[in-house]
Amino acid sequence: MSKIFRLSSLFYLILLSLSSVFYFSFSEKQSESPNLTSIKKDLKELKSSLTTLDSIATAFSKNTTTLGNLQEAVLNTRKAFKRTEFYLAFYYPEYTNEHFNGAPLLHIEKSETRAQVLEPEGLQVLDELVFSDEIEEKRNFAGELAKKVKTAYLQLYASLEQKMPSENIILALRMQLVRTYTLGLTGFDTPGSLNAINEAKSSLSSINQFLATNFTTNKEKTSDIQKKISASVQYLDETPDFESLDRLVFLKDYLDPIYKKLKGFQSEEDKEYISLRSPWNPNSESLFDEAFLNPYYFTELKQKEDTETIRALGKDLFYETKLSGNEKMNCASCHKPDKAFTDGAIKSLSNANGKTVLRNAPTLINAVYADRYFYDLRAFTLEQQAEHVIFNSEEFNTSYKEIISKLSSDSKYVAKFKKAFGKQSITRDQFSKALVSYIISLKSFDSEFDKYIRNETDTISPEIKNGYNLFMGKANCATCHFVPTFSGLVPPLYTDSESEILGVLENPKATILKLDGDNGRLDNAIKNENAWIYEKSFKTTSVRNVGLTAPYFHNGAYETLEEVVDFYNKGGGEGLGLNVNNQTLAPDQLNLTEKETKDLILFIKSLNGQGDNYNKL
Repeated sequence: MSKIFRLSSLFYLILLSLSSVFYFSFSEKQSESPNLTSIKKDLKELKSSLTTLDSIATAFSKNTTTLGNLQEAVLNTRKAFKRTEFYLAFYYPEYTNEHFNGAPLLHIEKSETRAQVLEPEGLQVLDELVFSDEIEEKRNFAGELAKKVKTAYLQLYASLEQKMPSENIILALRMQLVRTYTLGLTGFDTPGSLNAINEAKSSLSSINQFLATNFTTNKEKTSDIQKKISASVQYLDETPDFESLDRLVFLKDYLDPIYKKLKGFQSEEDKEYISLRSPWNPNSESLFDEAFLNPYYFTELKQKEDTETIRALGKDLFYETKLSGNEKMNCASCHKPDKAFTDGAIKSLSNANGKTVLRNAPTLINAVYADRYFYDLRAFTLEQQAEHVIFNSEEFNTSYKEIISKLSSDSKYVAKFKKAFGKQSITRDQFSKALVSYIISLKSFDSEFDKYIRNETDTISPEIKNGYNLFMGKANCATCHFVPTFSGLVPPLYTDSESEILGVLENPKATILKLDGDNGRLDNAIKNENAWIYEKSFKTTSVRNVGLTAPYFHNGAYETLEEVVDFYNKGGGEGLGLNVNNQTLAPDQLNLTEKETKDLILFIKSLNGQGDNYNKL
């Protein structure tokens, strides 16, 4: 903790200064600079709130004030932060995540050969702590946390008093809408208090206040958005509690329309800028837009390079047995189109007769939307994922040299590569790009639920609606499976894939329960991630299409979605009474009723895509 905090004092402040120069470098292209009056006011109020919080937390540590006063100070400070979040998290994302609103989980600082485990800090940590049973024994820790947050903010505030970046601010507003829905209203940001609704109101109100002092040349257009935002705040204000909020209605009737309307204020510079730092597509008009994310952001293949001819070649390679050493396996051996690009097996067969590989085969549908691959996150790109299969002695057991030699000796492939790339010779780079092009095409945002959200269909069953609201609220699913990928790809930047420790069982039907022995991420052979906090940690895969991809989890031990939901409902391995080191899933019972479980599963199945039609891709 102390090491990274010292880094904040020096290196981060240098970055803050440089970032201001970067953002202002575009200012000459716009005729009117944004009016930052409302933001400056909110930044100042956050400073005051943090000072008050520090004072109260210190008093609490000395037992001279009540827990109620501390809880109120945390809630007030978080609401003040939410008024500034669209600005701070956009222009200073790493600093904000590290010091103000990062998840209350242990994390690592990487060096060249080792990983140092760090304690979390920030307002999320305080929120979880002061509303927990541990607060009495951690009075001093609460005081230390409050002081660290205040000190980190004062350092940033001093920099902001000198110069405040303001370019691309419409992107900041739209990203905040995504953040408010995916992280705020799901309860991710408020793990202790569940004060998500009040925080969302603060965030939306600050956006409205900013709009009120800007874009005065088109008052009618701005007024239309402001009315919609005010209506959204009123809708939240009329919601009695966290579990009662109809997040489906809120998205369709309020947030998505605001998101779409704000797009009309974007500039060409906005569109160019965002492509450099995030896969988020600023041309999207809904959080469930088919093009909400740009798949090419995650690959070495760029969109301008990709063609239908290259994709067709990639499809041929996907089904080509010549790619494996024994010429009996291809990609479809473990990723069958008629099974939504899984194989339906508990664990996939290896190249040795009767033996399996270590884990269950995940779907390739929407697989591109990740910054890390495999259950243990050992690959950093789709290209690397293919390499692991090619070199693995239990799978293709070959090399690029051998593959290219085989393809170069086949006149049909020589012709196909020449048609696709315009060159006579076949190279490793061409091979990778063709295969990745086909994998990119395996995407699915055309489910029954997607079409309803996008107003392409008019109706959906009440059970599915209820299931979605359970997923986004009471059942806590959306705090790890984020909209719209429903995977661990973290919004709103969507540049980081999470892994979680759930305490998955070796056999959920066994009389004596036992943890699965697979160590997951801890054994991924990445030296600077080798830390005890990753023992039995596995990638959070997408819930999309899981109705088609049984069995479940990395070990394939769970046969049905009913078994999976029951496992979560009971709090994972720790909730079942096992000793799980650093389980990141809350061990608390969800208390889902039988009907709620059924509705939740119906919603999950409504995310199934084209089903049997995948064999046409």
